[in-house]
Amino acid sequence: MLCVVSFLQDSASELLYPVLPLYLTATLGAPVAVVGFIEGAAEGVAALTKVYSGRVADRWRKRPLVGLGYGLAATGKAVIAVATSWPAVLAGRGVDRFGKGIRGAPRDALLAEGVAPVHRGRAFGLHRAMDTAGAVVGPLMGLGLYHLFDQRVRPLLVIAVVPAVISVAAVGLIREPRTPRPVRPKDAPATTERLPPGFRRAVTMLGVFALVNTPDALLLLRVRELGVSVSGVIVAYVLYNVAYASLSFPLGAFSDRVAPPKIMAAGLLCFAMCYIGLGSTTTPTAVWPLLIVYGGFAACTDGVGKAWISRLVPSTQQGRAQGVYQGIASGGMLAAGVWAGLLWNGTGRLPLVVAGVVAIVVAALLLVIRVDLPVVASTRPDTRPGRGA
Repeated sequence: MLCVVSFLQDSASELLYPVLPLYLTATLGAPVAVVGFIEGAAEGVAALTKVYSGRVADRWRKRPLVGLGYGLAATGKAVIAVATSWPAVLAGRGVDRFGKGIRGAPRDALLAEGVAPVHRGRAFGLHRAMDTAGAVVGPLMGLGLYHLFDQRVRPLLVIAVVPAVISVAAVGLIREPRTPRPVRPKDAPATTERLPPGFRRAVTMLGVFALVNTPDALLLLRVRELGVSVSGVIVAYVLYNVAYASLSFPLGAFSDRVAPPKIMAAGLLCFAMCYIGLGSTTTPTAVWPLLIVYGGFAACTDGVGKAWISRLVPSTQQGRAQGVYQGIASGGMLAAGVWAGLLWNGTGRLPLVVAGVVAIVVAALLLVIRVDLPVVASTRPDTRPGRGA
């Protein structure tokens, strides 16, 4: 059910996402720096919320937080649908990402608690595959509707609200097992157990990369600058998501057998290839293979990263760990969106090449710096009769 809910919500999000930067610049007259600021600020809101929601998820029921998050995301899309200026789009994206921040850590903690550590790569890979399948269906719907409505963008923004609302209703079908929570005496001081050293090392390296992981909206603007039509931009984005969705599950399963940092490093090299390639090329034909490679980056890092993080912490810290990790990733994207938007200067070559070079450096660090996994994460559960109860 988590996969179904994510599929519906991502169908809504990705129906409007490829055309939103074009709507902002061409229809509402916003400069490219504003596009980067809006996406970066939206991710910043999500970053702050993720850290807090992760802590709450370790203390309270997770399903209500998931439902609230998806509900706010649907509300944000409705605000964007009626917006007539870029500040209104900023507000809508902020509400949308606030909802994403609330739901992300509790949802991923719920997912991690539902599977054994040795299968979490597959579980998160399946979830990412379904989520990204929505990112294939959504833009294709948008492309068809774009031509059906005489190449007007606003009707697409309105229609995107429908699957978002359905996803909120589907949250009610998610089942969360009731698990006992540790009871702290009223007079006992509130303490927060530190997250493990391995987790902190992993998040530090990934946080450095997050500072150059610019929002995809800027990448789509670069595709448009290379001479690809609006319809072509949508098709290119669909191609990226097809690669992302088709590779997420097998790479997630592979990470259950191979050290996740190696797969993450391969993903960052794919990122570098795409960014440096798009920053250096002058021909639109290069867009298609580069975006397929970019789909490999997402498949190697998104679900694999969450599964890796879940294996570095005990069950009592799942929500907090996912919140911190995803919060740092979103906060880094905020910074990346701002500096890349300011340095865009008409072509985007410089920020894309810089981001690609930094990704190569972080990939090397992931291969060199050791991050040990807990013993339980590498040991299959004993299923022999009379054992392990």
